[in-house]
Amino acid sequence: MITTWKTIVAGFGGQGVLTIGRMLAYAGMIEDKEVTFIPSYGAEMRGGTANCTTIVSDHPISSPVINSANLVVAMNLQSLVKFEAMIDTGMYLFYNSSVIKTEPTRNDLQIFPIPANEQASELGAPRSANIVMLGAVIRRTNMLQLDSVESALSKEFYGSKASLLSKNIEALYAFEQ
Repeated sequence: MITTWKTIVAGFGGQGVLTIGRMLAYAGMIEDKEVTFIPSYGAEMRGGTANCTTIVSDHPISSPVINSANLVVAMNLQSLVKFEAMIDTGMYLFYNSSVIKTEPTRNDLQIFPIPANEQASELGAPRSANIVMLGAVIRRTNMLQLDSVESALSKEFYGSKASLLSKNIEALYAFEQ
């Protein structure tokens, strides 16, 4: 059982990759776990590159910097190419198969192609592909509880964004095992 999840989430700016990382961190805090979250994005913002590292652990975290990951979420091909090599053997690679048509090169990983854009569009929430992906990650890895992630979403989608909460909760549960 993994007690420290070292996660990299990457894609284009505007795909919601930082939201995925932030939701992992918030849900981890809700579960009283130790967490770190470090966002990184290019100067272009929307359309440029964006990635983040999130660590969720049952133990104190000595450094927020990771050299290898046990979970990578790639929302575009450039991110798959860049981060696939950083995944520890036997660990998890999730990629958005709606956007990435190239197969990963490694065969020593647990690989999950998730058609996140298609599933979000079917819900009538095309901008929620990131939340579909988040739900798939949580269901396949059990790193956190879905209800904790749902609570984290309610903290993200409030005020002027409150009208988006119900569709995002629906997107969280869109991926069925």
